This record gives sequence, C-alpha cells and structure tokens, in this order.
Amino acid sequence: MLQKGRFITFEGGEGCGKSTQLRLLAEWLQKQHIANLSTKEPGGTPIGQELRQLLVCGDKDKFDAVAEALLYYADRRIHMTSKVWPALTEGKWVLSDRFADSTVAYQYYGYNKKVPFRTLTDLYQIAVGDFKPDLTIIFDLAPEVGLSRSFKKAEGMTIKETRHESRDLEFHHNLRQGFLEIAKQEPDRCVVLNADKTIDELHADVVNIVRERFKLF
Repeated sequence: MLQKGRFITFEGGEGCGKSTQLRLLAEWLQKQHIANLSTKEPGGTPIGQELRQLLVCGDKDKFDAVAEALLYYADRRIHMTSKVWPALTEGKWVLSDRFADSTVAYQYYGYNKKVPFRTLTDLYQIAVGDFKPDLTIIFDLAPEVGLSRSFKKAEGMTIKETRHESRDLEFHHNLRQGFLEIAKQEPDRCVVLNADKTIDELHADVVNIVRERFKLF
C-alpha cells in the first residue's frame, strides 16, 4: 500500500478520555486544512458495528480471551481493507479510537497472559502485515478514576457498553501496566500522556505531540 496520509491511534484503559481527545484533534486538524477521518475499533464499519455489540456488551464471561482476540482481528481486517487503507491512500489522516495495542493490552496483559503473545503477533501479521501506526498516543489514568468516569457515561446510554468495565480491578490494573509496557517496547511509535488533567490541558498536550512528530507549523 502506498501510504500518503498519517495513521494515529488513541489507546488507554476505560474512561481515560481518548475518544474526546480524538474528536478534538480531528477538529484541530480540520482548522489546519488537513483532511482527516475519525474511526474506531471495534465498530468502524457496518460489519464492525455488529461485531462491537458482541464484544463490548453483555456478560463478561460469554466467551474466552482467545475468541475475543479472533473477533477483534476479524473486525480489524475489515476495518483496514475497507476504510483505513483507502483513506490513507487518498492522503487523509486517519484517527482511530483503539487499534492492535488494545488487543495486546486486553487479551494478553489484562487476562494475565491467557492468550499466547505469539498468537497475537501471528494474527496481526495475517490481518495487518507489516503496517503500523505513525503515532500511538496512550492515555494513562488510574483504573479507579477511569472506571468511575466510564460507568457514569454509561448511565445515559441506551446500549450499555460495559462488558469490559465489569471485570475486576486486577484486570484493569494489568491492563494499565500492559499499555505502559507496550509504550516501553516501542518508544519511537508510542507516547504516554498523563490523562488526569482537564480536557483542555490534555488537548494541548496532544496537539504539541502531533506538531512535533509531524513537523507541523
């Protein structure tokens, strides 16, 4: 694939504020006359929306970590081939609310390594190949704070997307450490931000990172 645009992924635990920051960055890029597309995983395509209902709603134990990983990668393959890669080829910047780092953080670290890491890397190669994001921003926040935010947000939702939130606190601490470990392993791609800030403060941090990374203005 001949890539012309940029691919930026937003990662972190539940309630870390990444979705809000993605929206704000998309608005900022638009003001800079940079064409961009906002998307998410799972659920960035019509088929992905169906998969999302399976993955983020209902009983946390309705299938195991391996089944989850397979479903996430089915969604990811559809997402990349039908939406992300075509947009990048057109020169658009693509901002994705979660990508493959979430699968590693949730299905490997969160579940205390119940899914072999080699399995996840093999699935990545099959679905995505050698392609990687140009930048991954990881929003780091204490699980207790993030979960409180997430459950409060869910109160106003008709469809309760709280399947992962309902897991025990140990899972979410493992998840947080997983994201930090991923960032440590790939420092050239990943940037960790303290998400325990106001929305405006965090947005300023995101803009500064994007400006510096891509030599904007």
